[in-house]
Amino acid sequence: MSTLYIIGTPIGNLGDISFRAVEILKTVDLVACEDTRRTLKLLSHLGLRIPLLSCRSQNETFAAEKVIASLNEGKTVAYASDAGTPGISDPGAILVRLAAEAGHGVIPIPGPSAFASLVSVTGALDKTVVFEGFLSPKAGRRRTRLRELLDMETAFVLYESPFRVLKLLADLADLDNERYICVGREMTKVHEEYLRGSVAEVLLILAEKNRQIGEFSVFISGKKTKNRVNY
Repeated sequence: MSTLYIIGTPIGNLGDISFRAVEILKTVDLVACEDTRRTLKLLSHLGLRIPLLSCRSQNETFAAEKVIASLNEGKTVAYASDAGTPGISDPGAILVRLAAEAGHGVIPIPGPSAFASLVSVTGALDKTVVFEGFLSPKAGRRRTRLRELLDMETAFVLYESPFRVLKLLADLADLDNERYICVGREMTKVHEEYLRGSVAEVLLILAEKNRQIGEFSVFISGKKTKNRVNY
């Protein structure tokens, strides 16, 4: 049987690709990916030319069948989502499950993750952190889930788009405006920024003109932890 490699790719800075990921990419026969344009940019940066196959959330089951057909032929395949580690708020889980069920090896090639990167710079003291990812864009469902998460004894991490991040923080402020948070914007990119403080403080900063630009990762501390630090 053959091998499917799950590749962690940069979340912004292309220099974050690991040496091992590059070496694996040099050896594979096919790269399945969430967006062929994004992955082509990465491969071009590395000086590699490898056949690409689109495998995104909308066609993952169909594309997985093509990947498994290649694996059945003895070819090695890599899978990469647009940025970060596949399967973490990104496609990849269906492909992994079907490949494993078909008897092929599925090997992770560790790499960047917005979740882990943000947690590493929060300065928080929480021992347990729940990864929630994107909440529902519908206001009612978002507030309901936020309330459930805030009532837990653990910290949690959310992802949010620039179009809804102010709504997210406004909801958080209504529910618990003193909770310590750390917001990462455009992580690893040229204009990366990290804001730490209470929900109310960070919301005030982000509400300024043009501050809600870029992709956001949001860390919210646990209910009983004392993470307040003056920055």
